[in-house]
Amino acid sequence: MILITTKSGRTGKPVVNYNNSFRWNDPVKTPNQMDSYTFATFYNDAAINAGQTPHFTTDHLQRIKDYQNGTLKDPIIANGQYWADGYAAGNANTDWYDALYRDWAFSQEHNLSVNGGTEKISYYLSMNYLDQNGLMEFNQDQYNRYTTTAKINVTLTDWAKFNYSNRFTREDYGRPADLTDDLYYNLARQGWPTLPLYDSNGYLYSSPSPALGLRDGGRDKTQTDNLYQQASLILEPIKNWVTHVDFNYRIKSANRHWDKQLTYNHDIDGNPYVYNQSSNVHEDYLKENYMNINAYTEYSHSLESGHNFKAMVGFQAERLSQTKFGLQRNGIIVPGLPEVDITTGLDYQGNPVTPSTNGSRARWSTAGFFGRLNYDYEGRYLAEVNLRYDGTSRFREDQRWNWFPSFSVGWNVAREEFWGDLAEYVGTFKFRGSYGELGNQNTTEWYPTYQSLSVKASDGKWLQGGILPNAAYVPALISSTLGWERVRNWNIGLDFGALNNRLTGSFDYYQRKTLDMIGPAPELPAILGLDVPKTNNTDLKTYGFDLNISWQDRLKNGLGYGVTFILSDAQTEITRYPNPTGTLDKYNAGRKMGEIWGYETIGIAKSQSEMDEHLASLPNGGQNALGTNWAAGDIMYADLNGDGKIDNGGNKLDDHGDMKVIGNETPRFQFGLDLNADWKGFDFRAFFQGVMKRDYWQGSSYFWGVGNSGIWHSTGFVEHADYFRAEASNDLSANLNAYYPRPIFDSDKNNKKQTRYLQNAAYIRLKNVQLGYTLPSTLTNKIYVNKLRVFVSGENLWTGTSLANMFDPETVSGGKDNNGNAYPLSKTISFGISVTL
Repeated sequence: MILITTKSGRTGKPVVNYNNSFRWNDPVKTPNQMDSYTFATFYNDAAINAGQTPHFTTDHLQRIKDYQNGTLKDPIIANGQYWADGYAAGNANTDWYDALYRDWAFSQEHNLSVNGGTEKISYYLSMNYLDQNGLMEFNQDQYNRYTTTAKINVTLTDWAKFNYSNRFTREDYGRPADLTDDLYYNLARQGWPTLPLYDSNGYLYSSPSPALGLRDGGRDKTQTDNLYQQASLILEPIKNWVTHVDFNYRIKSANRHWDKQLTYNHDIDGNPYVYNQSSNVHEDYLKENYMNINAYTEYSHSLESGHNFKAMVGFQAERLSQTKFGLQRNGIIVPGLPEVDITTGLDYQGNPVTPSTNGSRARWSTAGFFGRLNYDYEGRYLAEVNLRYDGTSRFREDQRWNWFPSFSVGWNVAREEFWGDLAEYVGTFKFRGSYGELGNQNTTEWYPTYQSLSVKASDGKWLQGGILPNAAYVPALISSTLGWERVRNWNIGLDFGALNNRLTGSFDYYQRKTLDMIGPAPELPAILGLDVPKTNNTDLKTYGFDLNISWQDRLKNGLGYGVTFILSDAQTEITRYPNPTGTLDKYNAGRKMGEIWGYETIGIAKSQSEMDEHLASLPNGGQNALGTNWAAGDIMYADLNGDGKIDNGGNKLDDHGDMKVIGNETPRFQFGLDLNADWKGFDFRAFFQGVMKRDYWQGSSYFWGVGNSGIWHSTGFVEHADYFRAEASNDLSANLNAYYPRPIFDSDKNNKKQTRYLQNAAYIRLKNVQLGYTLPSTLTNKIYVNKLRVFVSGENLWTGTSLANMFDPETVSGGKDNNGNAYPLSKTISFGISVTL
């Protein structure tokens, strides 16, 4: 970053600031795949354990080994004129995460601002440019942002002021068309290490290859423009009577263009042939107009006795209008010109394909009246009362409006006479308390109380006159009584400042009740035939605390330092939900949100006799409710209810068999630690963040490797090589003390939720660290520079966690189906120079 600042006084000379930053980003964490020979062994063992034929033959295994040893040069064998199918005959050794993600990416940001004016008129102008390159190796993803801002503040008279600001942002985001959630979801399960990245002629190989679609499969580009205009008028015709009129208007325009291109494989002579036979062009258009008006007037009055009063009333309204349109047409004619006008409307075989279209217009609006009364006495006693009356267009007339009151009180004990000499040591000691209610009308569907009939062109399942007819679908059931969610909150707090405010802090304990929340649809008989509608059927109670403690000091030797610690915690309890049967898969009143139900693990049976002995202790059914063919390397579950069998009973609160609450996925005790110091021109800052307690169950194949989904939905990361082996398997030695049980395709009997594999997702991360040095002014003044500082900084440089290595604690819940496999966080290194003239 380079920052240049020029100073000016009250003469109207403008102040100019310029800065730029240069950053290098690389992935914080991506999984590491097994080498291809270990992978093949792992998959073969999983097939054998399932009673299936091993996928990799002896000859195939030898080719894989020869390729790794360098005695075989071709990563794939030929099948006549073409390369063979990679899954059946690939012998490469590819780590697809390493192949698809860059080691680092460059980004830069530039800022220029000018401000100045007089006491009557002041202005501010700024421009910003951000160029951020993504981490994809093929057809790199990119993000560019352009921002301009203009502000002007005018004093019209002694009692009237006018402020206006205009901000424009343009965002250009481009990515490979194949860079979707499906890519992350499919990457490990489809990207076998035996698949070659390139064939023997140096062409990208596709059978399939994640890389070919990324590089040649098309581009997805979105341009989003936002124009923000804000104007405010401040009037004070009578002293202490101030009226504010604020007007905000936003115009959003977004155009998305993506094309799907034909992709080509190459035969053994390097001749191309079509691999993916589908091509199309898609256009999306979005236009939004958002308006917000906020007008309020307030009057304050103080008495000589120390009593102070303030009253305020106001009105607020907002409105959003949205227009959407989309079009897709098949048959790109010129690959370099992927435009709708230059498409044939035909598939690869020359058959007509009906273009898909969509279009809609929608809008919503809210309005609200509000008032507030404030009182304080000499800064010692404080009170505030608020009342809102809010309405929304999203609900029916009888549910549209609602009252939302709140109040708060405070007592600064340090202002009392009896505090006396303590004020020298503790200058602030204030108790606070509040109670209030707010409303939430945000829903997934803008108008959830009205049925919507879905009509699609050429979507019928039969031909009429040689074409597919239009089709209409039965709308989902709705609840016409759906209304506001109400949030009632109370809290008590303490603020303090001691030792000349070197030690400061605050503590809050709160309880929040969410009433009439739109919860999961209640369970009804399947004979209903349609999905059960969602209603205001749930109440929640959340309770927790927030703590902030800070120490700032400067020693006699000039060393300044500071420490700030932030800690917060919250738990949520379900207090109402219609689940009369107590089904564990639904909410249950009296239980906490985030509960994880599972079995207690005894361990992995190290021998068949140990497993037989365990099953013999379960005379009423063993573990047959979870699976069959129990053997050495399988999980032994505990019989918690002593009924001689392992099962989940009726999967209900009052009949859960051997299931129990094994953890809770709610992040607990979230914290931040900020350290700073400066001495003789040097300055340092480090910020840590983390979660002290969080249980997490990651049941996807990205954790287990193999499971119930079979060979085509399994994965092979290096961590999965630590699986049970009663005897050596190829180059893998016997492993009786393995972390994972024996792998079995098409079976989840070892993968049930259980204590052994419950993850500890607590972590601490060095989120930001910066070291800088400011040159002595005796040196910089010689070159007419008032201040010059150089610095280097980093983000996400270190993480401490016991979470499974293939996951990052901040993204473990991300990815398709929450499989934890998502776009990685970036580790960033940047440097800069700051100059003040």
